[in-house]
Order: sequence, then structure tokens, then C-alpha cells
Amino acid sequence: MFQNRIVPLIVAVSLFMENMDSTVIATALPAIANDLNTNPLALKLAITSYLLALAIFIPASGWTADRFGSRNVFRIALAIFMAGSIGCAFSNSLGSFVVARFLQGMGGAMMSPVGRLVLLRSFDKRELVSVMTWVTMPALIGPVLGPPVGGFITTYFTWHWIFIINLPIGLLGILLATKYIPDIREEENTPFDYLGFVLSGLGIGGLAFGATTVGFGYLPISVVAALLIGGAICTTAYIIHARNHPAPLLDLRMFLVPTFRQTMIGGFLFRTGMGALPFLMPLLLQLGFHMTPFQSGLITFSTALGAMSMKAVVPHILKRYGFRSTLLWNGILSALLLGACAAFVPGTPVVVIMAVLVIGGFFRSLQFTCINTIAYADVENRTMSRATSIASVAQQLSVSTGVAVAAFAVEIATTLSGHTTIMAPDFPPAFLLIAAVSMSSVLFFARLAPEAGAELANRTPGPTGPADQRMG
Repeated sequence: MFQNRIVPLIVAVSLFMENMDSTVIATALPAIANDLNTNPLALKLAITSYLLALAIFIPASGWTADRFGSRNVFRIALAIFMAGSIGCAFSNSLGSFVVARFLQGMGGAMMSPVGRLVLLRSFDKRELVSVMTWVTMPALIGPVLGPPVGGFITTYFTWHWIFIINLPIGLLGILLATKYIPDIREEENTPFDYLGFVLSGLGIGGLAFGATTVGFGYLPISVVAALLIGGAICTTAYIIHARNHPAPLLDLRMFLVPTFRQTMIGGFLFRTGMGALPFLMPLLLQLGFHMTPFQSGLITFSTALGAMSMKAVVPHILKRYGFRSTLLWNGILSALLLGACAAFVPGTPVVVIMAVLVIGGFFRSLQFTCINTIAYADVENRTMSRATSIASVAQQLSVSTGVAVAAFAVEIATTLSGHTTIMAPDFPPAFLLIAAVSMSSVLFFARLAPEAGAELANRTPGPTGPADQRMG
């Protein structure tokens, strides 16, 4: 029993650092921008560089864990993330900050996927809902503590210290991983797909950075066009390469599994909208409502409180209603609550804002847990590392896309209004846009079989249960 709990908790250390780091940065964005003499929205480059590093290096996580052992890769990833945190703390320009964030992303690219792979290979599928719930509970402490801690440090000390808090957490993770994480690896060593790594990196990198810089004026339009066109060409080349390679880095054949395919597409759209919320809300409260980072953090942390309260009831909801119905109706509720943020104005009572965030966090948490679990319902154990690589890339790219879309919407609204600075009325269109994107995810969740994931939810499958829908 102790082993069943300590392993998910160790994996939660990496999730804690990543969640804490992202929410702390979101709260401190205006202060960091001011110190680095740049526009707050320009710091989306730092956020995107982190997510971009994740998207580039995550494809190699499955192969690396199989080849060198999950325990070794997990510990090295923690060390790299800590090195990047130190770099962020000592940055004195936007460029150095972006580079340090990219280094953090390299570490994060291995931490979470490898940790998730350990759990998927260490527990029976009937235990996955409980395990995913257990491992997420401690990780949610990060978002709970991130906004108020980041706001407090930024308001009363200096933003540089928000990155130092990763060091003791990372050291603890390394020590516990050394003692308790099993050294899981595949006996059959497949050659590394170097060409696939280059093509996927160039494709993802070109598209992500090109989309991020559109309309910003930081790069010549010819360079932006080259990034987008080059990214599209490399992505197409990778798809062709993957179809003919016996062991591609990102195995697109995983999309032949119906539950995996629908969950990946629907999950991408849902996270695109929801991933923009931690970026938009602190900016609205600080730039639109003129709150201090600490005040903003005390309000936004309520989102994670709602998320934590949902975890205890997830298994019961899934057992009663199943994955398809839960993903469908809960997705609609989550999107509506996200769109409700567009109604916030400077005179809106704080208790109303917090109520919307708490309730929204409650339902978003349920949706994320369902997506993270059902994706692997019909994936065979031998292909689990391939599935986690694809899922992690999609997850991080969706968040990056959400930040880029939300920031671009605010920029357009600011330009059309004729403001020289960002104001509260510039935010509602962005909230409505990302809510619409999240709402579109239910079109794909609706295509899941009625009893998809019945084994994971401890439900008795009907005549067309999971076993009949593994491929198609």
C-alpha cells in the first residue's frame, strides 16, 4: 500500500513544480515585464518558449525512458529544470529570460511524460482513475500556492525569488526518485528516429513561434512567413516520414485507436481555451482592474481550490455516468463558466469573481482527469510510451496555442479601441473566443462510444464495450 501511494506522490513532485512555476509566472508577468523593460504581452514569448521546448523534446521522452530507464531520465529532468529555474532568477533581459525558460522546458519535457509512463506501467487499468486522482491532488497545491505566493513575493520582495522555490522541491524529488521509482525500461531497444526528431522539432517550432510572433512586429514579416511555411513543410514531411518508418518518434498510428483519437482532438481544443485562463486572468486583474500582484494572486488561487474539491468525487461520477456523458456535459458547463469571465468589469464584486473561478475550477478539474485517463483506455502496454509522447505534445501545444490566441485577441481589441495601454474592456472578446474554442471540444467527445472506458470507470460495459473498439 505504501508503494502504491509513494510512487504517485513522487511523480506529483514534478507536476507540483510545473504548476507552481506556471501560475507564479502568470501572476508576476507585469512586474517581470517592467523590470525587463518590455511589454507584458511580449512575455508570452517566454511562456511560449517553455511550452515550445516541451513540444520539441517530449517526443523523445518515451524512447529515452525505454532506453535509459525511467528513474535515470526522471532524475536528470529534475536537475535540468532546476538549472533553468536558476537561469530565470538571474535573467536581466527578455532574451536571457526566454532562453532560461526554454531550458526549463527541456527538463519539463521529460519530467511529466516519464512520470506518467511510470504510473501507466505500474498500475492496473482499473486503478488508473484513482491513481490519476491521487497524483493530481498534491500537484494542485502548486496552483493553489502559486498565485498568492508569487503575488506576495513580487509585491513585497522581488520576482527573481519566485524561481528559487523550485530548488528544494527538485532536490526532494531527486532523492525520493532514487529510492522509490522503479527503473522501468524496454528490453527491446529500437534505434532512435533522428530524422523524425529533426522534422518534428522544426515543424512544431516553426508553426508555434511563427504563430506567436504574428502581428507583434518583433520579426520582419518575411521571417514570420518563413517560420510558418517552413513549419508546415516540416510537419508534412514528418507525417510522410512517420508512415514509412518502422518505429517513428511520434507514432501517428496511435490515432487508429478511436478513444485515443477522439480524446486527443477534443482534449486539444478544450485545453486551448482553458490553458489561456491562467494567462488572461492575472493580466485582467492587474492591468484592467489595477490590483497588486498579491491581490490578483489571492483571487486567482480560488480556481485551484475548486479543482482540488472535485478530485474526491471523480471516481463516483465516472462510475455512475461514464466517460462519454461526463466529458460531453461537463465540457459544456466548463466552457460556459469560462465565457462568464467576459462579464467581469472593474465594479464586479470580488466574491462574484471568486465564485465563478471556484465553480469553474471544480468542473475543469473533472474534465482534465477524464481526458488524462480515457486516452489510455484501449492503448496496449507495449505502445504506452508512444501514446504518452503524443498526448504530452498535444497537451503542451494546446496550452501554447491558447496563450497565443488569447494574447492576439487582446492585442486586436486594444488596437481597435485606440488605447495606447491595455484596459479592462479589451479582455471580454478574448474570454469569449477561448470559451468558444473549448466548447467545440464536445463535438469530438460526443463521438466516443457510450461505454468507452467502462473498465477504467468500474462500470459494466454494454455489448459494444471497449474491447470491441480498440482499432477503427
